[in-house]
Amino acid sequence: DLTHSICDNMKIFLFLLLAHVSSFIVPNKMFPMSRHQMVQTTERSSESLNEVLDGGDSPKRISTKEPSFNKSLVDILKGMLDLYYGDRDFARFYALETIARVPYFSYLSVLHLYETLGWWRKANYLKIHFAESWNELHHLLIMEELGGNKNFGDRWLAQHAAFFYYWIVCTIYALSPQNAYNLNQHVEEHAFSTYDKFLKEKEVELKAQEAPPTAIKYYSEDKLYVFNNLHNSDMTFEEIDKKRPTINSLYDVFVCIRNDEGEHAKTMEAMQVEDF
Repeated sequence: DLTHSICDNMKIFLFLLLAHVSSFIVPNKMFPMSRHQMVQTTERSSESLNEVLDGGDSPKRISTKEPSFNKSLVDILKGMLDLYYGDRDFARFYALETIARVPYFSYLSVLHLYETLGWWRKANYLKIHFAESWNELHHLLIMEELGGNKNFGDRWLAQHAAFFYYWIVCTIYALSPQNAYNLNQHVEEHAFSTYDKFLKEKEVELKAQEAPPTAIKYYSEDKLYVFNNLHNSDMTFEEIDKKRPTINSLYDVFVCIRNDEGEHAKTMEAMQVEDF
C-alpha cells in the first residue's frame, strides 16, 4: 500500500511539474553570463550559507527569495522520499544523489544540442555543469559504498524517478533555463539541509566510523581541477587546493558532501540572473 501511495504521489508531482512547464516563455537572451559575473552574483547571495560553511549555524533556507511553485514541488517530492525511506538514511541519500545529478546531465544535453544546431556555444556553462555532475557522481559512489543501493526496490525507485526527471528538466531547460536553475536550486537547498540535519543528529556515531575509500581518494588524493570548477569564488585554483578538506572519519565525508551541495545551490542561484 505504501508503494502504491508513493507511485500515486509521484504521478501528481509529475503532473504539477509538467503543468508548470507549460507556462514558460522562451527567453531571447538565455546564456550570456560569464564566470566573472557568476562570481559577483554568488558573492551577493546566501550570506547565511557562507556562515554555515565557515562553521556557523545552518539556515532553514539558503535562498533569500520568497517561496516559489518550484519549492512547493520539491517539498512534495522530498516528503514522498522521506515517507518511503523512513530512517534508512543511506538508502535515502542514494536516491537523493541519483536524482540530484540528473539536472546537470539535462543541462549538458540541451547545451550540446544548441551547439550542434549552431545556436549557442557556451563553453563556460559546459565546464561548470560537467564539474557539478562529476561531483554528484562521487557523492553517489560514496552512498553505494555505504550500502545505500543494496535493495532492489530502492534502486528501482531512484533510477526510474531519475529517468523521468531527466526528460522533464530537459524540457524546462530548453524553454526557460532560469526556471530550470531555480528548480534545481531548491533541490540542492533541500540536499544541503538534509545533510546538515543528519550531521547534527548523528555526529558522535559518524565520527566513530572510518571514511569510505572512495571519499578519501576523491577529497584527499585526486587532482582537484574538475572539483575546483564548481566553487564560485575569487580564489585561484591553487588557493582552493590549499583548503583541501581533511578526511579523518565518516563525519568529515558528510561535511564535505553538505558543503558541496551548498556550492551547487549558490551556483544555481547565481545562474538565474536576468540583468546581465
